Amino acid sequence: MREIDDIAHMLLVISILLEASIAAIAVLAARQGRPYLYGLAFTFIAYVIYDLARFMRWAVEGPLLSGLFLLASVTALVAVWGLYRNPPGK
Repeated sequence: MREIDDIAHMLLVISILLEASIAAIAVLAARQGRPYLYGLAFTFIAYVIYDLARFMRWAVEGPLLSGLFLLASVTALVAVWGLYRNPPGK
C-alpha cells in the first residue's frame, strides 16, 4: 500500500509542475497580444492551488474549492472562446 501512496504523491508533484508550466506559458502568450489566454492561465493556477491543497493536506474542501473551480471553468470557457474567435494568423 505504501508504494501506491508514493506513486500517487509523485504523480501529484508532476501534475503541479506541469500545471504551473502551462499557466506560465499562457501568461507569456497573453502578454504577446492574446489577452484571453489570461483566463487559461487562471484556470491552471486554480488547478495548482487545488493540487497544492491536496499535497499539503489543507482543510479547504467544499464550497471554497467548488467556487474556485467554477470560476476557473468560466475563465477557461472565455479563453477557449477567444481562441475560437481569433485563431492565430487571423
